[in-house]
Amino acid sequence: MTSNRVVLLSLAGLVLSAAVLAIWPELDLATSAYFYEGGHHFAAITPLGQFGRMVGYTVPFVLLIGATALWAARRFGFNVPFAPTGRSVAFLILSMVLVPGLVVNVGLKDHAHRPRPAQSTAFDGPYPFRPWYKFDGECKKNCSFVSGEASSAFWTLAPASLAPMPFKPYAIGAALIFSIFTSALRIAFGGHYLSDVLLATFLTIFLIEALRRWIFGANGSSG
Repeated sequence: MTSNRVVLLSLAGLVLSAAVLAIWPELDLATSAYFYEGGHHFAAITPLGQFGRMVGYTVPFVLLIGATALWAARRFGFNVPFAPTGRSVAFLILSMVLVPGLVVNVGLKDHAHRPRPAQSTAFDGPYPFRPWYKFDGECKKNCSFVSGEASSAFWTLAPASLAPMPFKPYAIGAALIFSIFTSALRIAFGGHYLSDVLLATFLTIFLIEALRRWIFGANGSSG
């Protein structure tokens, strides 16, 4: 898929998801209700669910550190097959810092004030439900909108897209499966609504692809 198509599709997905979930915010409540078991307990709050969350949280950082280590090893003279270029490593570091880091976690989560499902009165929490576009909720910090872990998970598409052929399609497929699983798990935990996850997904893909075009040129190619 070309860089232009990724930009357009992710932007279209962002706008469409935002519109649908603004018009029908009850979709957020219905999705979270599917995983709610009563008594302020969500389905994924189990030892296996906690392990899955730990994996989802850890993998993006392992990939970033691994890519940086491979680049450094080659810089020090080691014969490292498939080591990324310096520009590729810069792309990975910048995309992680700017997108899941600054835009999502600092820019949105700390200022949107949206209570998480587990904090909402609909699921026996203390705060009223707020749709994604209402930044007037009672959550003070590290709030629901948007999902930081979904954003970090979909960031794995960045290193996957740098994989050499013929491995690239498999790397991208694995990154997508991992990202969808991690994002769905956040909903099943009561940590995020559907809109938090969907908007984080499309926003992350759009911004990463825009950054790729800035670093690698108009066609977005790392090679």
